[in-house]
Amino acid sequence: MHLPLKGIVVLEFSQYLSGPCAGLRLADLGAHVIKIERPQKGEAGRKLAIKNLWAGESSLLFHTINRNKDSFTADLNDADDMKWIKLLIREADIITHNFRPGIMEKKGLHYEAVKAINPGIIYTEISGYGKEGPWKNKPGQDLLIQSLSGLTHSTGNYHDNPLPFGLGIGDYLCGNQAVQFILAALIRKKKTGQGALLQLSLMETLIDFQFEFFTTYFQSKRHHKRSAINNGHSLLSAPYGIYQTIDGYIAIAMMPLHKLNAAIACEALKQFEEKEAFEKRDEIKAAISTHLLTGTTASWLKKTQPLDLWVMPVLNWRQLKETEGYKVLQMEQKVQLSDKAITTTRCPVRINGQLLLSDKPAPAVGQHTENIKAALSLKL
Repeated sequence: MHLPLKGIVVLEFSQYLSGPCAGLRLADLGAHVIKIERPQKGEAGRKLAIKNLWAGESSLLFHTINRNKDSFTADLNDADDMKWIKLLIREADIITHNFRPGIMEKKGLHYEAVKAINPGIIYTEISGYGKEGPWKNKPGQDLLIQSLSGLTHSTGNYHDNPLPFGLGIGDYLCGNQAVQFILAALIRKKKTGQGALLQLSLMETLIDFQFEFFTTYFQSKRHHKRSAINNGHSLLSAPYGIYQTIDGYIAIAMMPLHKLNAAIACEALKQFEEKEAFEKRDEIKAAISTHLLTGTTASWLKKTQPLDLWVMPVLNWRQLKETEGYKVLQMEQKVQLSDKAITTTRCPVRINGQLLLSDKPAPAVGQHTENIKAALSLKL
């Protein structure tokens, strides 16, 4: 397959998650992504292990978001190494970095300096909180930014403590937003030859992610309130939420109460009118919760799904993998390491019906340095 970004060169001055997530997706689309790393140690994300899982000398997490990339090592404080970096910049289309504000300026690699070498460069910088203000030098770590952004008050029930998403949601979303705007900048560059400076922060990304909550707050001046029972979305009426059954859980999305009751036949639900679905949502959810504990997950699905009601079982990953719905998506792929293959997820997009797969593993530190230097030397 001729991938859409084939021939595009990306220099990734990035570490941990947000910048490398952007690079991963660009690599999936065919770009030649070159990680610029410290000699010997490489980028700090190599040692960020989840559940103490390792693949060779790097963490398993590092391999999941740095597959299909090359590694070029350079000491940015060394004049000779910087000559090679500037040669790479001359050949590049895109630069990404997610260092704290001021770091790239100290290295002489801020946008204006890079633009002087390559006027058409698309320069993408990701920060924790933006380049200005009192938080700009605070650690841009996902949990900390979730906590500051108010996101932890959207999960769990009303009486629960603030709860974070159990994923690096800010890193992942910000990395993918960066890709969206990089692609837009590439289109403009194709038309006009003009490069771009793109600036994103995890904080802005998570505020944007909560646009429903913020818009409601701006108009009402009132903070959204989580349901006391089975909260699924603070702004939605009953029955929206996750409910326990005899042997598991089911998720019930938006629907009129009378349509749900036509399927589950809950006597206590009959006393509520549709107009009370938000005002009395905790009482309504309590009635539904008590009733659903009298049947199994399968029994409730058998009653609701033939009526095309928005009800689904709640699965863990083992159960998900056993379903035909998961199998037909073919979301798994193998990445071949030197001594074994690991299974990870693939790019979730098909192009002309074809899956975007690559078994190329994350690079060893500096694995491609000499080959890249040799290629650059031919152009001198």
